[in-house]
This record gives sequence, C-alpha cells and structure tokens, in this order.
Amino acid sequence: MASSTSNSGNGDVPPVLPSIPLSPEPGPREQSIGSLAKDVTTHLSSLVRAEVELAKAEVTAEVKKGVQGSIFFVVAAAIGLFSLFYLFFFIAELLAVWLQRWAAFGITFLIMLLAAGLFGLLGYLRVRKIRKPEKTVDSLKASAQVFSQIGKSDEDRPRELTVNAGASTGRPAGS
Repeated sequence: MASSTSNSGNGDVPPVLPSIPLSPEPGPREQSIGSLAKDVTTHLSSLVRAEVELAKAEVTAEVKKGVQGSIFFVVAAAIGLFSLFYLFFFIAELLAVWLQRWAAFGITFLIMLLAAGLFGLLGYLRVRKIRKPEKTVDSLKASAQVFSQIGKSDEDRPRELTVNAGASTGRPAGS
C-alpha cells in the first residue's frame, strides 16, 4: 500500500526541499564545531577555486579576442609603414617637376632624416622623464617595517612606528 508521501504515479510533484545541502547531512548525532568549521572551510575553498576557474576562463577568452584584434592592428601598421615609401617617392617625384631629379630625392631624404630625428628626440625626452614609483616604494618600506614589528612589545618598537602605526607611509606626522 502506498504511503501519503510517496509518488505512486498519481502525477503529484514531490515536496519541495527548503535547500539542497552541499554535503550529506549529519546523522542522528550532532556535529562538533570543529567539523562544522572544517566543512565551511572546505566549501569556501571549493567556491573560491570555482570562481577563480570561471574568471580564468572568461579572461582567457577575452585575451584571445584581444590578441586576434591586435594582429589586425599590427598588419595595418605594417602596411602603413610600407606605404610611407610610396609617399616619400611621390614627394620626390613631385619636387622633380621643379628641380633636377637628384636634388628632389636628396631633399626628400633630408626631410625623412629630419622627421626621424624629431621623433627620436621626442621619444628620448619622454623616456628620460620616467621615474621610479617613489610613493609605492615608500609605502612598501613602511609596510615592511610595520610587519617586521608585529609581535614585539611597545618598548622594542621604534618611536616612529608606535606613534604612527596606522599611517600608510610610516613617517612621523608632519613630515
């Protein structure tokens, strides 16, 4: 005889569970706090790994799209650079209408050298302005000082770190 909770072909939907457990529910005995903490840690670790894998898959797909798009930019840049040869040849032939041909090509060559020199100078001036990230270096040094003092008593710490333990730079106030 069928019980009232069984699904005996009458088309009823089974009762809805309030939640689906991630691990088998404990038996009639109660779980200890340690085993509950272990379960939480295990489930949290699994969740973090799954999230990392999802992010890695998404980023990998987007990077592939970016690489494919950048290949087209590289090809376009190469074609543009090679076509500059024809631009300079055109300029030389245009100047040859008014000047002798050798003079027109000489002038074009000098224009190319001047342009290369100008762009080289601009690049040098930009690169020369590059400085080390001083704020980051200072912040990392301060963090290293603070972390090296963890566990030491207040008497052992330098005055600077005990006064400004929460400061991001590790420098005394006012400096």
